[in-house]
Amino acid sequence: MKLIAGLGNPGKEYEKTRHNSGYMALARLADDLGVTVTTNKFQALTASAVINGEKVILMEPLTFMNLSGNAVRACADYYHIEPEDILVIHDDMDLPVGSVRIRTKGSSGGQKGMKHIISCMGTDEIARIRIGVGHSTRGAHEVVPDWVLSPVSKEYREAFDHSIEVAAAAAKAWVSEPINQVMSKYNLKVKQEKEI
Repeated sequence: MKLIAGLGNPGKEYEKTRHNSGYMALARLADDLGVTVTTNKFQALTASAVINGEKVILMEPLTFMNLSGNAVRACADYYHIEPEDILVIHDDMDLPVGSVRIRTKGSSGGQKGMKHIISCMGTDEIARIRIGVGHSTRGAHEVVPDWVLSPVSKEYREAFDHSIEVAAAAAKAWVSEPINQVMSKYNLKVKQEKEI
């Protein structure tokens, strides 16, 4: 059994924000699999699916981003899911809009939801799909909360929507394909022409 968690914040006001990129990709994956992520369990909305014969739990934590690890850990403990069988999908300000990066392990890179998951699971050897959401003015850290809680501008919306599609496809492939193959096929690099 595997667990795919898409990170975000619950509530209508956050639906289309950069910080909810993980939710968006998970919803796209769920649509592709013909399931709805509506079962309230583990402080999250969940759904069960089967991908190439492997049972998979799809999860949207309802804990708000910074406490995402509570939901992931509760589910992993209940189903005895090992860290190597967990995939997290989240936004990343250090990647340009339109980018997708897949990694097998590593630090949180400052993404607080991933940081909490690493802390709760006691390891950074957790695969993740990072969806680029761009950065506000470099060094202006005081605007970060407003930035990630705002939608992608119309100028970049097509590229962002494409990255959501790619992330969902990568998550599906991760279940049954070698991770290096998934990285080679779905890592999406985009050159950022300007700060947005």
